[in-house]
Amino acid sequence: MRGGWSGYRFNREDSYYHPWYNFKYWGKKAWAGAIAVVVLIIVIIIIIAVEVTKKNAYPDYTKLNYSLAETYSGSSFFDNFDYFTGYDPSSGFVHYVPEAQATSLNLTYASSSSAVLRVDTSVGPGANPDASTGRFSVRVSSKNQYGLNTLFIFDVIHSPIGCGTWPALWLTDPANWPYNGEIDVMEAVNVVSTTYNQMTLHTSSGCSMGVKRKESGKVLATSCVNTTNDNAGCGVDAGSTTFGADFNSAGGAVLAMELRTAGIRLWQFGRNSIPSDITSGAPDPSTWGEATADFPSTDCNIGNHFKNQSIIANIDLCGTWAGATNVFGETCSGSCTDYVAKNNGSFADAYWEFGAFKVYSAS
Repeated sequence: MRGGWSGYRFNREDSYYHPWYNFKYWGKKAWAGAIAVVVLIIVIIIIIAVEVTKKNAYPDYTKLNYSLAETYSGSSFFDNFDYFTGYDPSSGFVHYVPEAQATSLNLTYASSSSAVLRVDTSVGPGANPDASTGRFSVRVSSKNQYGLNTLFIFDVIHSPIGCGTWPALWLTDPANWPYNGEIDVMEAVNVVSTTYNQMTLHTSSGCSMGVKRKESGKVLATSCVNTTNDNAGCGVDAGSTTFGADFNSAGGAVLAMELRTAGIRLWQFGRNSIPSDITSGAPDPSTWGEATADFPSTDCNIGNHFKNQSIIANIDLCGTWAGATNVFGETCSGSCTDYVAKNNGSFADAYWEFGAFKVYSAS
């Protein structure tokens, strides 16, 4: 008994004189475990610090001095564009026609004050050929392409409206999509009364907008990568009167898009709120306040993702977005393709009308 008690007393005394927190008596295993814990804590601290820094980071949108580089306007408006011909890459129910046919069908025409791009309304169910494989429409792409430090001013007088319509005013490099990016300035579908304009980026991998942003629009998604969310992109809802009937009755708007290393920003100005520096031909985005949609470079290398951008205007019909059953059925009835093929008279308002497009560059 004395031996057992003595051993127990020894252990208690050993613990008393050599407590676990006295590192002088630690063995190799204890030191290894302690070092591992410290390293883990440091890694966690670094990760948290990086995430907090990223969350609060914001690029420097220092003022750039822009000068006019190019104007698309007047009767020669469409001379600056190439006409895409054939079926739609987005599975739209259209036949995009060449320039000569678009001119003969009066689908594109321009005057001293505006340019119009529209969907064909002449081909009905009794026509030969009919529109059973798609309705005639137009898609034009600017001959010139643009890169960083560019400011675009788009005067849009009328947006296309009607069931089955999928109009867009956008920029991309058609030969290198999605690797050189896509910027949607104006886009909506199935407009029958009022709806919103979606301003969206589409990219290859490595571009996210889950960061600090300064914008008045409502974020719809943060991943810009084309392989996520069925290629919805990182869209921003610009507001309920930024497209459609209310937009058109108000005389349209002026849209501005700035493409630069710091990020991509888009503004939509109602006809009665256009900044005076735009009207005077000396635009200065630093004075316009918060953008409608802000896509900063914090977690997206803008220079790598957006190159050789052409201005594109088109009116698609049905397709992967407007023609989706759940989307078309929100405001329209029946089958999208049947509606488009048989209701030529319903597309009288399916047209773009543009004032001038101006492109400014900064050195």
